[in-house]
This record gives sequence, C-alpha cells and structure tokens, in this order.
Amino acid sequence: MSENKINRASSRRDFLKTTGTVAAATTLVAATVPNVHAQASSTVKIALVGCGGRGTGAAKNALSVPNESIQLMAMADVFDVRLNASYGSLSAQIKDKEKVAVLDEHKYIGFDAYKKAMDVLSPGDIVILTTPPAFRWLHYTYAIEKGLNVFMEKPVTVDAPTSRRMLELNKKATAKNLKVAVGLMCRHCKARQELFQRIQDGEIGEVNMVRAYRMAGRTGSADVKPKPDGMSELMFQIRNFHGFLWLSGGAVSDFLIHNIDESCWMKNAWPVDVKGTGGRHYRGDNVDQNFDTYSMEYTFSDGTKLFVNGRTMPGCHSEFASYAHGSKGLGVISSAAHTPAKCRIYKGHNEDSTNLQWSYPQPELNPYQLEWNDLIHAIRQDLPYNEVERGVMASAVTSMGRMAAHTGQKITLDDFMKGEHEFAPNLADLTLDGESPLKTLPNGKYSVPLPGIVKDQEYL
Repeated sequence: MSENKINRASSRRDFLKTTGTVAAATTLVAATVPNVHAQASSTVKIALVGCGGRGTGAAKNALSVPNESIQLMAMADVFDVRLNASYGSLSAQIKDKEKVAVLDEHKYIGFDAYKKAMDVLSPGDIVILTTPPAFRWLHYTYAIEKGLNVFMEKPVTVDAPTSRRMLELNKKATAKNLKVAVGLMCRHCKARQELFQRIQDGEIGEVNMVRAYRMAGRTGSADVKPKPDGMSELMFQIRNFHGFLWLSGGAVSDFLIHNIDESCWMKNAWPVDVKGTGGRHYRGDNVDQNFDTYSMEYTFSDGTKLFVNGRTMPGCHSEFASYAHGSKGLGVISSAAHTPAKCRIYKGHNEDSTNLQWSYPQPELNPYQLEWNDLIHAIRQDLPYNEVERGVMASAVTSMGRMAAHTGQKITLDDFMKGEHEFAPNLADLTLDGESPLKTLPNGKYSVPLPGIVKDQEYL
C-alpha cells in the first residue's frame, strides 16, 4: 500500500471513530507541551482573511470580547470593495478606535493576500478564516506554519479529499498547541448546552427521531443571475460563492450545516448513511448549481432517523427549527433561527403549553459572541482547545447528504470518506486573472446535478 493510501485509510479510521459526544461547548484535544500563547497582559492581534458579511461579523465579535485587549491589524480579500466596506463597518461599530488599527499598507488584495495578512501577526495571535470554504485547508496550512491560533468559519470542507487533508493538517496544529475554533456557534449556546445535558440525563427518554428544517423564500445569496459583462468567470463565481459547489458546497453545506450539527449533537452521534431527494423548480434565469428543495433521511448506527428538509421557494410554508423526539417527550433544539434557540422540553410530542416541562430562561446570550469569549479564554489560560475534527465531521455529514440528493444514491459515511473527487485540486495555483475550476458548458450555463443520470461523485 502506498504512503498516500496508508495516510488516507488512517485518516478515515480516525474520522469514523469520532462520535458526537460533547458535554460542553467545545471539543478538547489532548494537550501537548505548550509552545506559544498570549500572556494575560498582552494584546492579542488579529488578521481577517475574507471580508464578507460573516468575516466582518466574526471580527466584530473578536473585538467585543469583554475586558480584553484585542486589535485588528490586517485584512485580506480578493475584492477591494468588500475589504473597504468591511473596514468601514468595523470602524463605525467598534467604539474603541484603537482596536481597528489596520494601516493602509496592511490591507491586501489577491490570492496571496492571506499570506501577507498573516505575516503581520506573531505566533500566538489569531487569524480569522472566513473566505469561501474551498480555501480553508490552504489558509489553515499557512496559519499552522506561522504558529497562529485560528478562528475558521463553517463549513470547513466540501469534499472527501479536503476532509481527509484537514484531519491530517489538524494533527500538526494540535502538536503545536494551537487553539482553533470552528464557527458552529450553536455548540456554544447556553440553552442548547443545557438541553443536551437534560437529554443525556434521560428527560425525554431514548432519542428515537430527530428532525430539522430550514425552509424559507429565496435566499438571495444562493440564487445567482447570469454573469455581467466585464467580469471573469472566476471572480464572478467567488463573488457568488453560495451558488457554486466547488467554492461552498452550495446551499446545503452553507445553510443546513447548523441544523444538521445541532441535531447530531443532541443524538450524541454521527449518522452512518443517508438517502436524499431534491429538485430545481422555479429557476428563471438563475445559473447557480443549487436545488430549490432538499430532503434527506440520515440513519444512525442504532437505526434512529434524522430527517432534514431545506427549501428556498417563495409562497410556501416557512420553518427554521430542529427537534429531538424521545420515548418520553419532545426536545425543541431551536425554534425560529440559530439565535435565540428558545430550547424547551414537552411531555409527549405536541408543543402544548400544558405539556411544557422546562424552557430555558430568556433572553439568551449571543452564541456568536460566546464562541469568541471561549476561544480567547482558552488562549489566555493556555487550555487545550481545538474544534476542527468536529467541524470536519459536521461538514462531511452535510456533504454526504448533498451528495445523496444530487446523485440519487444512498451514501454511507465510509463511501463519502473514500471519495477521490476533489472539486478544486489546483486551488493553490489560482490567480486573479486565471481560469476557474468550474467551466461553463457549450450553452454558456453551468452543469447542474442530474440524480439517477450522473451517479458518481462529480456532484458531491
């Protein structure tokens, strides 16, 4: 067996041994001998790589950690208009202007900008990785080399090869004692943490079904209109990354991952296989690769099902929630969005106020802020803190659901992890004026999933 195959098999075994057990908000990895960490009296410097809305929000949360000395020192993106808008927004929202300390010469544009932004930092500082997830492994590689702590947005992978690669990379981060957070902020929600513990303590009995929904009108970001004149295919796709599988995994990976992750958390396991359906309906002139509807049936090793439904169609029933059904009653994981969760437990399976047994008191603390508070605390106290393996698990389980819907085949987690198809194998070689990994068809449109016709892993 070649060294590459040995490494891949080893990564897959490690991956499949992982369970969903998380009694607290974070996944703690066995500590190694500490190398570097921020002293309690020092200023933590951060760099933002990927200056879209989520990156700007993450930077704001970082700069808002209570009673902390934190400064934004560098920014990187491929669009100068987006970088400038992000900087302007942060400057307006952060009252302490010294915290937004980005010099003009530390605002970098281009595919190598991530290196320049990280070069401004010192070991033990933090880089925020919020570009489209296709770039996550590449940027994480350099962050590890520089000895930086990391906050990376979900999903962290969109296909099997990068999932295996991230697991291997993370071994290096763990060996360096780097603190790494993944933006699955629901795990840091106090309401969900208490619900998880109550479920583990048997308050709803044995969990025998979980279901999750994210159904709404058009998302805007996942529906992509034709490319305007004067813009390259590559830059057009990056600007509209939710619409293209190689960049984001599409609507499933980006929008449904939170519901899938919180549902698996409450079940305290990852599913072993999935069946899925979906379709494109009222498309108009949209050119993205997404379906309008997704329905996935995941199965856990004990036979329990997780049903996930996603829809982006106006005029239809809307629901944004997750539920855990047990032999004794119902646990509401989330109610109308990611926050506030409004977790509660009912006797039986009807959400009837007369059956309400417990509800988390309102208002809730914002989990987007809590995940940053937890990361900074781990850095200051030099606590073992690494959420990457769990992030890869959630990303892969979500991707295998997308793969099942797009191919019309039943997919196992082992099938997924053995996959060889990588959406962007030459990612590191991209340039601003270069070609995209995704080419248009002769009719000028992009390829779309064809369930039952295209059955291989081209459409993960």
